Amino acid sequence: MKSHTPRDALFLARMDLWHMLHSRETLLWLFGMPLIFFYFLGAIMGGYRGGGGKDTLAVSVAPDAGFLADETIARLGADFSVVRTRTQQQFAGYGRRLEIPAGFTAAAMARQPVTLHLTHAGDDIGASYDRIRVERAINRLRTDLATLGPAVTPEALTALGREPRALGVDVQAAGKRIDPPVGFEQSVPGTMVMFTLLVMFTSGAVTLTIERRAGILRRLASSPMSRGAVTLGKWGARWALGMVQIAFAMIVGRVLFHVHWTNLPAVLAVLAVYGALAASLGMVLGNFGRTEAQVIGLGVIASNLLAGLGGCWWPIEVTPVWAQRAALFLPTGLAMDALHKLVNFGAPASAVVPHICVLAAAAVAAGYVVARSFRFG
Repeated sequence: MKSHTPRDALFLARMDLWHMLHSRETLLWLFGMPLIFFYFLGAIMGGYRGGGGKDTLAVSVAPDAGFLADETIARLGADFSVVRTRTQQQFAGYGRRLEIPAGFTAAAMARQPVTLHLTHAGDDIGASYDRIRVERAINRLRTDLATLGPAVTPEALTALGREPRALGVDVQAAGKRIDPPVGFEQSVPGTMVMFTLLVMFTSGAVTLTIERRAGILRRLASSPMSRGAVTLGKWGARWALGMVQIAFAMIVGRVLFHVHWTNLPAVLAVLAVYGALAASLGMVLGNFGRTEAQVIGLGVIASNLLAGLGGCWWPIEVTPVWAQRAALFLPTGLAMDALHKLVNFGAPASAVVPHICVLAAAAVAAGYVVARSFRFG
């Protein structure tokens, strides 16, 4: 008579987890490759800045540019993080550069034409935005010079800057601006979500195929363990493997890459149900896959496709609206949207309750499919 389902399932989960953690391939994709992706993707996206930070502008000032060069830099500081370089080699290392020529102050005071040279890597909308911001700073200086007339001194410009402007614009916020996460704030959660699914679709799925081919599952079917204990134990091992990877990614992300896991209980809840769904989907793939090559090929393609469309490689917020909505129909998209809300946008835990419910329901549905159709041979 078959009984003791919970105890049998726990025993099988523990032994399966031990076996998978002793596989070199699993250890590589569990601990090694995520570190490379954390750094690689984070370094690529680290140069992007949303509205929450200022773009860096390198400024090269000729020795006799005069005091108006300092005034120009002060006005540029409203829109840029200005770095005043000392050498041409240092200046050339920046992708956004402004040259203030010799005789700049003398030419401006004499009302003679003078040209500032702005260099921007690439020719896109960002270059146009840089030009607008630089021209805005120059126009402010030009207006102050016209107001003061010939009596222009650094002190007079400072005093004029303290005076209230006769014409002003009343600006009111229409709502909180959402700036997409960049750098490691995007790469660490995105890599974690992607590799959890990748490991479940490869190591988690292919071990079932190997055990079926080797007759291990048939021997389990003839043991006192119930069908439910076997499927639950196999699922539990894969869910535990996913949680090991998630815990590793969160610790490394905090210690090495300084990712702040705000609202930690809600973050853990999202990742726990996401790991449960990934384990269930890996079981589905391993249950219906016929060969190891087939399972690995489908697993790699599916996990990478879901990662790209779900916003694991780049912030989904920078994509078109239709792509953002489509991502919410994917497990990766739901997980990333919930993590962005909690970690980056300061949303309360209640904001991700729908995400948790959908992920949990999908995990139960996939688990039901496996339980009803699990193949021992």
